[in-house]
Amino acid sequence: MSEKQNSTLFYGYIVAAAGFWIWFIGFGTIGTFGVFFVPVSAEFDWTRADTALASSLRSLTMGLMAFFMGWMTDKLGPRFVVVFFGSFLGIAFLFLSRTTTLWQFTLYHALISAIGMSTASVPIMATVSRWFARRRGLILGLVQSGVGLGGCIISPITGRLIIVYGWRTAYAVLGILALVGITASGLFLRRDPRDMGLLPDGAKEESALHNRKPGVESAAPALNIIQLFFTRQFWVLAGLYFAFGFCRSTFTTHIGPHVQDLGFTLAQAANVLAIINFSSIAGRIVMGRAADNMGVRRAMMIGYAATVVDMIWGLYTRSLWGLYLYAAIFGFGWGAQAVLRFPATVEVFGLRSAGLVMGIMGIFEHVVAASIGVWVAGYVFDLAGNYWPIYWAGLGIALGGVILANMVKQTGQEKTEYEPGKS
Repeated sequence: MSEKQNSTLFYGYIVAAAGFWIWFIGFGTIGTFGVFFVPVSAEFDWTRADTALASSLRSLTMGLMAFFMGWMTDKLGPRFVVVFFGSFLGIAFLFLSRTTTLWQFTLYHALISAIGMSTASVPIMATVSRWFARRRGLILGLVQSGVGLGGCIISPITGRLIIVYGWRTAYAVLGILALVGITASGLFLRRDPRDMGLLPDGAKEESALHNRKPGVESAAPALNIIQLFFTRQFWVLAGLYFAFGFCRSTFTTHIGPHVQDLGFTLAQAANVLAIINFSSIAGRIVMGRAADNMGVRRAMMIGYAATVVDMIWGLYTRSLWGLYLYAAIFGFGWGAQAVLRFPATVEVFGLRSAGLVMGIMGIFEHVVAASIGVWVAGYVFDLAGNYWPIYWAGLGIALGGVILANMVKQTGQEKTEYEPGKS
């Protein structure tokens, strides 16, 4: 047994802390798009569809890059991927602070920031999943709580910066924060505990062997990508990623303009977005822990059911307190779905190709769902003058998520080495 194994602090917690800060800064800053939406589009007299196209194309690029980033993480490790490519996010914000045309605004979001953000999801989740087995749901929830905490802190501050100093200064501040914070955090990432002579969860080798299920190997065989597309569970997970991507990206992007359309201020719109992010912390941690106890399938059903209830409420509420309640429910469902899609993927297809499989799923989440949903919502608003048709679409898609979540099954590609519920 190595000396590292006997160290007081398990390095997996350092990896998880680094992941937390990357999510805090990355998703916290990119989540301000809805705060900038009205001030920027008003200054240049852009339509909702034109402005939303930048976010839509960013999701498209993120989805395409997710496959590449997953492969790069499996081959080269997360530290190089996050430090090098993650710096693109900060650079994009600095460029946005100097933008003067629609094509520049779209390019900086759709290409440069997308490359930076594509390092935050799959590389971090695949890496943390390798470091934890028994407490995977809880730890992933804690890591992902960074996006909720980052959103509830960064969005209101950004709104205040825009009001006091203007949107260009606000973008510059976000650029410096992202550039320094993400690259510094990325230096602490390590791909696999076994590369450091450690085991997942900080377990001793004897304990891991004792708790291993009979007949279950510690690593599944590498996946045949062609065969992957012909499995039922692949398409079940793809549908869940689609439902998550559509609802999350569409409604977090357009909630700021929607709140202001109802007669409320930019600051109040930023507060609604902050509540969504804060509530998502509870969804990630509570449902991540619940998944460790009740199973991922049931926990995912609860997460998507929360979005169903919220879409119904969103169709009828017009008051500020109603919007705050909408934000709280939406955030909880979003957070639950966000954290649970990763352990669900691992349970179905194993850890050996976790980065690659999550990258493929990211195509359905970003390329197919988010990129279409965000732009279509802006286009529908330009035609109808409101977002109500999009709420009905979100309701139907969330219902589909509940049904698909009930169909998730562990295929036996890889089971955890530990008995459920033991810690």
